[in-house]
Amino acid sequence: MLKLNFPTYTFRFKNSENKVSIFDEIRKKFIILTPEEWVRQHVVHYLINEKKYPKSLINVEKVLTVNGLRKRYDVVVFNPDGSIHILVECKAPEVKISQATFDQIARYNMTMKARFLNVTNGLNHFYCQMDFENEKYQFLQSLPDYTIIK
Repeated sequence: MLKLNFPTYTFRFKNSENKVSIFDEIRKKFIILTPEEWVRQHVVHYLINEKKYPKSLINVEKVLTVNGLRKRYDVVVFNPDGSIHILVECKAPEVKISQATFDQIARYNMTMKARFLNVTNGLNHFYCQMDFENEKYQFLQSLPDYTIIK
């Protein structure tokens, strides 16, 4: 797999029926390794190891309903009270981050109301803090550490 713009992490892999799988620390199972999953797993390790978010507050690939349509988010970090702190949209490294990507996460966030957004293809990372009162967002250099929200 391609080297991504993240620190180096140790992953567990398994080869079964000529398909490589990677162990997901959150879902506690092996997932078929696709380019997007490679990015998703790096994001999860980044949140746990660099930003110090507890695994118990992280959720990966769950279904949500947006305008009556079933969609699937990549990664969510919850606040201890159950509200959503961070919403992450992952793309494969070859997918260019575009306005359409931001539109997608914005549509999801109309339902989810996350305070922070992260869009990444593993090579380029964009971080935003939502200002719901003024209906806009501000770009950030990185996501906040967990200690800030305790």
